[in-house]
Amino acid sequence: MALDRGSPLALTVLALLRHQPLHPYGIQRLLKQWGKDLVVNVGQRAGLYRTIDRLLEAGLISVRETGRDQQYPERTVYELTGEGETALLKWLDEMLSTPKQEFPQFPAALANALMLPPEDLAAALERRERAVAETLAWLEAGLADDSGLPRVTMLEIEYLREVTAAETRWLRGVIDDLRAGRLTWSRESLEEAAAERE
Repeated sequence: MALDRGSPLALTVLALLRHQPLHPYGIQRLLKQWGKDLVVNVGQRAGLYRTIDRLLEAGLISVRETGRDQQYPERTVYELTGEGETALLKWLDEMLSTPKQEFPQFPAALANALMLPPEDLAAALERRERAVAETLAWLEAGLADDSGLPRVTMLEIEYLREVTAAETRWLRGVIDDLRAGRLTWSRESLEEAAAERE
């Protein structure tokens, strides 16, 4: 049973197993060590195990060996299959070339921001802007640290920096408009606008 499409975590597991056979703990450790946990959610080990089970069931990975070390419980080492390599390259091409409609929570919250008074929205966005600015500084510091790695290994960090910088600029503009009174609304004005559209 081949999987039709991959998730970011499934793609990354296959990519790591293409590099070398690994057990789940090794996969999670490498994801964090290589900074890929910025773009792939591995916070919950259960999600990683579910992904491995799906890949195994689909025949994209196989069990290479099961071993026991005195210091650790029994560990299963997985490796990429031929079908897994084909799926990896197909998914990678699709994810790189085809934009996908995603539904992150921030735009959903913005779609309902009119429920707050302007001053409360400004305060919430100011808190977000501070957090996003900290993330931006961290990303820029990471890119400035010349580790000698080829640029291709840092493309996701470059992308995240650009997206984060754009969000920071946008947040600052909206906050300025809210604080200056250029962006304002009331319940009455919203009800009036809704009635006009009916």
